[in-house]
Amino acid sequence: MIILSDIKVPIAKPIIGEEEIENVVEVLKSGMIAQGPKVAEFEEKFAEWVGAEYGIAVNSGTAALHTALLACGIGEGDEVITTPFTFIASGNSIVYTGAEPVFADIDLKTYTLNPDAIEDLITENTKAILPVQLYGQSSNMDKINEIAEKYGLIVIEDAAQAHGATCNGKKVGSMGDMACFSFYPTKNMTTSEGGIITTDDEDLAEQARIFRAHGASVRYHHNAIGYNFRMTDISAAIGLAQLNKIDEFNDKRIANAAYLNEGLKDVDGIVTPYCAYDSKHVYHQYTIRVEKGDRDDWVDIINDCGVGTGIHYPIPLYNQPIYRALGFEGDCPNAELAADNVISLPVHPSLTKEDLDLVIEAVKTASKELE
Repeated sequence: MIILSDIKVPIAKPIIGEEEIENVVEVLKSGMIAQGPKVAEFEEKFAEWVGAEYGIAVNSGTAALHTALLACGIGEGDEVITTPFTFIASGNSIVYTGAEPVFADIDLKTYTLNPDAIEDLITENTKAILPVQLYGQSSNMDKINEIAEKYGLIVIEDAAQAHGATCNGKKVGSMGDMACFSFYPTKNMTTSEGGIITTDDEDLAEQARIFRAHGASVRYHHNAIGYNFRMTDISAAIGLAQLNKIDEFNDKRIANAAYLNEGLKDVDGIVTPYCAYDSKHVYHQYTIRVEKGDRDDWVDIINDCGVGTGIHYPIPLYNQPIYRALGFEGDCPNAELAADNVISLPVHPSLTKEDLDLVIEAVKTASKELE
C-alpha cells in the first residue's frame, strides 16, 4: 500500500508567495479583518478579469452556488437540470433551496454537460440549467444558452474549476445569468477558502448580496432568510495577489498538459484529455480515461511509481447513498463509464520537467504491466 511520504509528485500543490503573505499581514495590521475594503476591491477586479459587471464574494464555492440559486428565485417544486458527473456540492446547492436536481448525461470527450441530453428532461417545473465547467473546460455554452432561451430558463455556470477558461472567445463566468467560482486551495487560484458569484444583472447581484448577509439589504432590516456567507478581507487579500498570477498559473498548466499529451499519445489503453476546438482549457485537472484493465490497478501502479492521483469523480450523483434515499434518479451511461475509468494526474504549475517525465513513465509502466 502506498503511503503519502512515497509520493514524489503530488496531485495538487497550492502556490503561496510573499505577495500573499504581505497582503495578509497588511490586513491584520489594519484591524479590518472581516468583510471590508479588500473584499470590495477583489470583487471589482475579479469581475473585470472575467468580463462581468458584478462580483459578489462569499466564503466558499458551495455558498456561491447556493446563493446564486436563491438569488434567481429557485425553490420548492422547481427542477434544475445539471450533470451527475461532478462534486456533490453542485447537486447539494440545488437541494438546499428545496428544488430537485435532474441529471442529464455528459459528453464523453469533454466530460461536461451534453446539450443534446437536456431538452428531453425539460418539464413545466424546470427553472434552470446548471452546467459544470469541469476539469478546467467550458461546457458548450452556446448550445446551452440557446436551449435556455427557447424554454425561458435561467443558466447558472458552476465555474468552480475553470478560472480563465473560454468558449468561443468568452470567458467562463460571463456566459450565463450568473456564474459561481471556488477558491479552495487546490483550485487554479485560491483565497484559502472562498468563492465568488459573477453576473451582468444588477438585480441578481443585489439579491445575492442580500442572501449572503443574513437576508439584509440594510443592517438589521431583514427581508429574507439569508445566511452568513461573507468573505473576509484576509481571504480577499490572498485572492488579490493570486489574481495577479492566475494567467501565468494557467499558462503553465496548459504547457504541462501539452507536455503530458505528447508523452502519453502512444500509450496503449488510455484516452488523454480532449480540448474542444472552440475553447481554452485551463486544466484544473489533467484527467485520462483507461480503456483496459481495472482502474484501481492503474492507480496502484502509478502511485507505486511515486506519482499522486485523484479520482474525479467515482460515483455519479444519483448513485450517492443520500441521493438514492431522497429518491433522485438518473440514467447517464457516459457519466457512469467515466466514473468507473477516469484518473486525474498532476498538472499543477509547480511541476518540473523531471516531475512530468515521472508522470509519463508511471503511466507507461502501468500500461505495460496491465497488458
